[in-house]
Amino acid sequence: MTREFSSGGEAAVAALVAQGVDTMFTLSGGHINPIYVHLATTDINLFDTRHEQAAVWMADAYARFTRRTGVALVTAGPGFTNALTAVAGASMAGTPLVLIAGSVGVSMVERLDLQDMRQAPVAEAMVKKVLVCHSVDRIPAFVDQAFREARSGRPGPVYLELPVDVLAAEPTRPLAVPSGYQTARPVDLDRVAEVADLLAKAEKPIIIAGSGAWYSDAGEELTSLVELAGIPVFTAANGRGVVPDTHPMCFGGVLAIRPGAGLSASFGSDLIILLGNRINLFSLFGDIYNPEATLVQVDIEAEEIGRNRAIEVPVVSDVQAFVSELHRSLDEAGQGEKLIAKYEPWVEELREAERVSLADAEAQWSSDAVPIHPMRLAREVDDFMDRNDDIVVTDGGDATTWIGMTRTIRRPGHYLDYGLFGSLGGGVPNANAAKFLNPDKRVILFTGDGSLGFNFMEFERAVSRGLPIVVVVSNDLGWGMIRHSQEIRLGHAIEEVVELGAIRYDKLVEALGGVGFLVEEPGEILPAIEAAFASGKTALVNVMTDPAAVSPGSLALANVGAYE
Repeated sequence: MTREFSSGGEAAVAALVAQGVDTMFTLSGGHINPIYVHLATTDINLFDTRHEQAAVWMADAYARFTRRTGVALVTAGPGFTNALTAVAGASMAGTPLVLIAGSVGVSMVERLDLQDMRQAPVAEAMVKKVLVCHSVDRIPAFVDQAFREARSGRPGPVYLELPVDVLAAEPTRPLAVPSGYQTARPVDLDRVAEVADLLAKAEKPIIIAGSGAWYSDAGEELTSLVELAGIPVFTAANGRGVVPDTHPMCFGGVLAIRPGAGLSASFGSDLIILLGNRINLFSLFGDIYNPEATLVQVDIEAEEIGRNRAIEVPVVSDVQAFVSELHRSLDEAGQGEKLIAKYEPWVEELREAERVSLADAEAQWSSDAVPIHPMRLAREVDDFMDRNDDIVVTDGGDATTWIGMTRTIRRPGHYLDYGLFGSLGGGVPNANAAKFLNPDKRVILFTGDGSLGFNFMEFERAVSRGLPIVVVVSNDLGWGMIRHSQEIRLGHAIEEVVELGAIRYDKLVEALGGVGFLVEEPGEILPAIEAAFASGKTALVNVMTDPAAVSPGSLALANVGAYE
């Protein structure tokens, strides 16, 4: 069916509605006014930010929380360039996202018009696809293609550029508006028998479920599989929580720096099954895995299989479909009880390794030292956020390390960090997105003081939008991870670039209309968090933590940093 439209802007909005878009994150600008005019007549929610970077981060968080495609709308030139850091992060995280940017009119290119620049070549290096529409009649088709590309195969960001004169033009004919569809996910079931045979032979198998397990919605199937066969499971990246950390067969996060059994499992396993989990820095590029182990890698993207480490059994497949078929195969063969009994000594070995590792970390988690040890702060946050639907967002170098070592994740899609790109500054926008999407759930941001400064004015958005997020700041007076890496490698910190000082972030939030609390003693942490949530307002708890506390992340950075 075709429709008549008064302008390209109206056609673009109709195409967005057809894709099922319910929320867009944006910062206004003249080059996108032809879209705004028609968005106002729809049910699409517009969330405006104080920086384009924050808009894209919120769209990224929307996608990672919901598994739907996030949408950000920014204006030309500086609006576009401001968005790019968050776009690069979405690319590394494999987030389904569409960035729509206005641009100078086609007729004004190379005339030195306001905010003119070649945007598409800049975006091309960091997105799955660049689409630039120069015909008003093709706008609906370009919107449809952008969404299909963003969510097909391995998800990722797509850049769609709509010049302002194309948006303002009237279509030459009635236009069809595609309703949106998704290409079928690849499914490779031929390897199921091979993996089942490997499980029958293995003594010490583990499963590591990553972002692919989350985006394929494989949690229920994976939980059934590990219960059927007694296979220990670890989770990583956006896959954290697909099997809850509280499940008897789940040993939580797989990162070696996290207290638990992850390091022992990676070193000791003889069969490692990677489900939608890339081999990257966080597994030491595969070197952390037992060199004698057999590796099975299931991924929807063929290019990921075998990156950094040879894979004995490559499987290009949707994770959910593969796990379901493997479960069916083992169940029909009556293998469940046999495998449970066979793997029981291995499971007990991992539980003992976990017990010892957790005991080693307990001194920091329960420390009464002043200044406060950041692990004590992380433990207090984790203990308080004990509901299944509590959402924890994190930001900062050391801060993300401390809470990542501590957080108990009970439900998928309820924990969000910056991922492999490691970009600071997304914490407040991500927390705003979490609360905007989940008004009835408790949302906390655990952040460092340095990262807090990047998008501080997003607190104003939280206050004005009535989003009662609670932000807990591990305030170690500076760029802690850089400070410690310099001390380790150079013998001293370069104070001019790492020291921030004792800034009263709590007072700044109060000035914006929120509430603030200053915490200097360990016993004050819990009362302050309780009061922050009880206030029903946007709140910040400014916790003075020990600048001398060195995280495993700082140690790792010192080993990879380039120093004279």
